[in-house]
Amino acid sequence: MAHVTGSTGTLVLAGTPIGDVADAPPRLAAELSTADIVAAEDTRRLRRLTQALGIQTTGRVVSYFEGNETARTPELVEALIGGARVLLVTDAGMPSVSDPGYRLVAAAVEKDIKVTAVPGPSAVLTALALSGLPVDRFCFEGFLPRKAGERLGKLGEVAGERRTMVFFEAPHRLDDTLAAMAEVFGADRRAAVCRELTKTYEEVKRGPLGELAVWAAEGVRGEITVVVEGATDSGNEGLDAEELVRRVQVREEAGERRKEAIAAVAADAGLPKREVFDAVVAAKNAARTAPAEGKD
Repeated sequence: MAHVTGSTGTLVLAGTPIGDVADAPPRLAAELSTADIVAAEDTRRLRRLTQALGIQTTGRVVSYFEGNETARTPELVEALIGGARVLLVTDAGMPSVSDPGYRLVAAAVEKDIKVTAVPGPSAVLTALALSGLPVDRFCFEGFLPRKAGERLGKLGEVAGERRTMVFFEAPHRLDDTLAAMAEVFGADRRAAVCRELTKTYEEVKRGPLGELAVWAAEGVRGEITVVVEGATDSGNEGLDAEELVRRVQVREEAGERRKEAIAAVAADAGLPKREVFDAVVAAKNAARTAPAEGKD
């Protein structure tokens, strides 16, 4: 059974179904059946998957998840150096894409160990294709920070991104995230919320971020992928002073110093820093005089 031959082994990254088990790539069953070691994010889910595929693993099964990947990586690398074929699977989709795997791949590459893949389903590409948004250029941003301030800060960093953006999000944070996106990107920015992809209750909700935030406030369940339209070339043209000040304020609320916030907003808008600075100062002065004017 063992693949040990005196030469280094092979690390195989295998994609697993993101919902419908019938989407499992044909090679997955063969690799699961013959690998010397199967490293799984959740061994219980692996057991359910092999049962659904009607196969059994013959090699050693070990857990490999966020909590132990740092400690377990050296052990797997040693097995690879010894000639073992190590198969890495996560709960759904491709390893390393917001899932464990990067550390092991990097360590294997450093040791000149062969790394290959069994391509499989991907929530990122599936959501992108279904979104109805431009797909010629895109970027994957993964999960946003959980804390509100840090989340606003991260969104501020990508506010000027012109490629379509793909995010993962937990269902209980979706409404807050969409509201934050509407605040930073603008309520009219187009987006799509893809829920339970390939599963029985699959749903793709498309619309402006503002409307999607209202919809999500009622509660959403399931695995979530959010696709957001990138900033358009015309999106920063003719920005008025009020909008420039709002963007600076969003960054300040997220913890950025005013100087850095002004520089970032200016860069995103393609404007001189002085223009944004003047808008912020004018707004500050107007705020100071507003109460006095209100008493007249």
